[in-house]
Amino acid sequence: MEKTFDKVEELAAHVKEYVNNRIAATKLSVAERISKVAAKIIAVIIVALVFFLFLIFASTALAYSLSKLTGELYWGFLIVAGIYFLLVVLVWKTKDRFLRLPILNAILRQLFTEDGEED
Repeated sequence: MEKTFDKVEELAAHVKEYVNNRIAATKLSVAERISKVAAKIIAVIIVALVFFLFLIFASTALAYSLSKLTGELYWGFLIVAGIYFLLVVLVWKTKDRFLRLPILNAILRQLFTEDGEED
C-alpha cells in the first residue's frame, strides 16, 4: 500500500512539473510573438518617419518647381496642397479596404504563424 502512495506522489510530482513546464513554454511563446509584432511595428514607424521626411522635402521642391512655372510662389504651394487634399479624400474613402484590413491581416498572420512557418 505504501508503494502505491509513493507512486501516486511521484506521479503527482511529474504532473505538477509537466504543467509548470507547459506554462513556462506558453509564456515564452507569447513573449516571442509579442516581441516579433513589436519589432515590426517599430520598423514600420521608423520607415514611416523617414518617408515623411522625404515627402516634406519632395513636396517643397515640387512646390518651388510649380511656382517657377506659374510665376507666383503661392500657386505652387496651393497646387501641392490641393494634391494632398485629393489624396486625403481618396485615402479616407478607401481606408477600410486598403488600410484597416491589410494591417489587421498582417498582425493576425504574425501572431498566429507556427514556429516552422517563418517569413
